[in-house]
Amino acid sequence: MRKLLASPVKMALSDAENTIYQSILQYATELSLNLMAVKVVDHPENFLNWSTELLRITNEDLNQDLMDPPQFVPLKKMQDLLEKAISLAKLKMVKISPWVIYSDFIQAQSTVQALDERFRLLDHIDSIRSTPLAQMTELDLLAFAGKHTNQHDFNIYDFDCEWFGSTKGAKVFHAILQTKAHELDKALAHIPLEGEVTHDHYQAFVTAYTELFTTYTENKPAGEKAGVAPASRLLAMRRPDQFVALTNAKVDVVCQGLSITKFNNFSFDGYWNELVTAVRSFAWWRKTQPEDEMEQKIWRNRAILMDLYLFAGPELAGQSNYVRLRDKPISTRKASGATRTKRTKETAEMIVDKRLASDDMPAYMQNKRNALISEVKLGKNIDQVITLMRKIFG
Repeated sequence: MRKLLASPVKMALSDAENTIYQSILQYATELSLNLMAVKVVDHPENFLNWSTELLRITNEDLNQDLMDPPQFVPLKKMQDLLEKAISLAKLKMVKISPWVIYSDFIQAQSTVQALDERFRLLDHIDSIRSTPLAQMTELDLLAFAGKHTNQHDFNIYDFDCEWFGSTKGAKVFHAILQTKAHELDKALAHIPLEGEVTHDHYQAFVTAYTELFTTYTENKPAGEKAGVAPASRLLAMRRPDQFVALTNAKVDVVCQGLSITKFNNFSFDGYWNELVTAVRSFAWWRKTQPEDEMEQKIWRNRAILMDLYLFAGPELAGQSNYVRLRDKPISTRKASGATRTKRTKETAEMIVDKRLASDDMPAYMQNKRNALISEVKLGKNIDQVITLMRKIFG
């Protein structure tokens, strides 16, 4: 284990990677006795594989039963850093990858990144793209904007509307989307559906888009500030070959991974001058349209698909809103007001699974299913156990 932890010293790390590595070592110190008890077999020679292996060890080989409760905090922070390190290492690759490497990598992520489901979303957006926002059905409008609801019938919307970038928390954005769709249409109309997208096109969109927020005075007399993240979702849905969809959480890792100057969530100049300009300089983005059918599909969505270079755990595909609605027991999908049924004795597994099926359950809690079951079997209340774990891991 000592050799594994020290091996990145001999690797060619970027400044961002080295900073993360030093932070990982700090948290590893708090877990030193537990880590040293793990037998290490694989000693990767590059930072991507090193981060992947150490993350696997903390998830699978580390005996968490021997850990003290306070140690779970540094463990979670260490795992978060390792996930970020994996994203940085992959994004460093995207800067130098030719088209064939980029395309092969995207296809290789098919299972873990739910590529087929993502393509179903992109295909649906492609079918409604020429329809003005103001004329879309409410569910199509939300799918375009990046918000999945329980009203999205999984038989029709067989994809998670929030892939690439969720806007669920952008309340002002959705208020404007519902009340000023015509004006948003005018803003998006500045971005051509085909051909080159120039800075003038983009700037015209930004001017019209931000004005909708500054004149929205429902909550603040001086209006609101327009965020880049929801706007990037609209841009990427209109032109997935040109724009990358961001969330606030992605900005930092994308900027560090691509070695571009970090911009804040209100800097539309930064989004274009740093991110869009950088993407357009990459060899895979400048590739002419290929002949292979699958490669053509990737090429038509090549900018937005850069999202697949970000870390994805084995549980990501199963956390899709579409999958959750599809696999939710029929009884929980029934409308309220159904007749009461006789209560039956529930097992610990049933109690935990029912609670984990809640829409407000964070993703990391799904990985704690076995621990939750063990606590419930000991007679503890499921809600109390979840509250405790939220405090530790949230």
